[in-house]
Amino acid sequence: MITWGISSESHNASLSVLSDDTFLFASESERFSGIKNDPYLNDGIINYALKFGNPQLVCWYENPYKKTLRQVLSGQGFIQNFKKYADVPIKYYDHHYTHACAGYFTSKFDECCVVVIDAIGEFQTLTIWEAYGNKLKLKFQLRYPHSIGLWYSAMTQRCGLKPNEEEYILMGMSAYGNPDRLILDIYQDFIGKDFKFKKNLHKGCKNWRPDLKSQEDMFDIAASTQKIYEQLFEKVLQLSKTKVKSKNLVLMGGCALNCAANPISYNHYENVWILPSPGDSGSSLGSVLAHRQKHIDWKNPYLGYDMGYVTENSEIVEYLLQNKICGLARGKSEFGPRALGNRSLIADPRDPCIKDKVNEIKQRQKFRPFAPVILKEYYDQYFYPGGNNYMQFAVKSKTELYSSTIHVDNTSRVQVLSKSDNPEFYDLLSKWNDITGCPILLNTSLNIKGQPMVNDKPQTKNWEDTYNIRVFT
Repeated sequence: MITWGISSESHNASLSVLSDDTFLFASESERFSGIKNDPYLNDGIINYALKFGNPQLVCWYENPYKKTLRQVLSGQGFIQNFKKYADVPIKYYDHHYTHACAGYFTSKFDECCVVVIDAIGEFQTLTIWEAYGNKLKLKFQLRYPHSIGLWYSAMTQRCGLKPNEEEYILMGMSAYGNPDRLILDIYQDFIGKDFKFKKNLHKGCKNWRPDLKSQEDMFDIAASTQKIYEQLFEKVLQLSKTKVKSKNLVLMGGCALNCAANPISYNHYENVWILPSPGDSGSSLGSVLAHRQKHIDWKNPYLGYDMGYVTENSEIVEYLLQNKICGLARGKSEFGPRALGNRSLIADPRDPCIKDKVNEIKQRQKFRPFAPVILKEYYDQYFYPGGNNYMQFAVKSKTELYSSTIHVDNTSRVQVLSKSDNPEFYDLLSKWNDITGCPILLNTSLNIKGQPMVNDKPQTKNWEDTYNIRVFT
């Protein structure tokens, strides 16, 4: 049976295809349309999904009737934000429940605590679930307008960034600021007790402290925001321990992308799982899993458009030795926001100027950090414990040897690569290490700021013609 899962009509739409017990395809709509965080499905992604067969059922990632009620009550007007994409039955599941199902049913746990933190679903903004067997039981909820995620997005907007898209830039900025300068002001103006907020921040807070204008001010806002988020996150985990007795944690929702805060999870739990696409796009998986209520054998996030493999890794390594930077667009694209070797821009981390060169190519701010990918067997030599294969945890570096992949606060969002994760990428990095003695490459997404990652061959051709960067397929 072919089942489609859809997350759409809000932001960063996605579509997933499940055949019996296996996901055959999952991708964000933006990869096909070229529109960053595209909220709608398009003919390209729908036609690609149809290659796997016509669906017999469509599962939707939230309850459109509840969401429409909330939109009316909050003054957004009556917006019917769903439609049929196929002439088959549609089943609807609550937003936070699909987040929770996406995380739990892809995990290896048969029991755990699930924590979902995001901006907003229908009404829920923070939920804690007890998961066991094939069931999830709601143990706690925070409801709109109180929202940790909405507050973080509002502060992102206050820093001159785009909310619901550039929160990760605020996180990177925070390392450059003084977290103590504005923390009391933010608490006084916004933060109440028990995760309650003093203002409805759905429309942002552009006018907060208009006297703060300089880049240093923006860094300090970011630093204080990140510090408060980490304090709130710690309190959420303390609460979750009282609600669910487990050593296992599943962390979901858009806030699960905060890799600087995520290591706090290990203060309270022995084992932590975060789906590589924990935000709304991942709920296309979650809606299907909410319907099935059954674990799947999660293998990896390479579920998107398939370009196959053409070039030998030895040729790529030779090019990289001579030119220091190249693109990779091979195999199935990654589902989720992280480039994990199949849609990556990689570079030689031994060059002390390489970070500035890559930021210039990607048209990003110079303060933006880059992630290293490292062979798993060498990880302990270069980093302290805590890194994983999906770049979800910022960990401290033991050396400044490859400073281009280390942020100003001495952390790196490491991709720890084993052969089973991605055999082709592992082989490439192994060949690089054999020649250079360096088991690390700088690894970032193959895109320009404000654009989605490369998806297919025409987009790689554009990269080569426009940016003079060779992209290997």
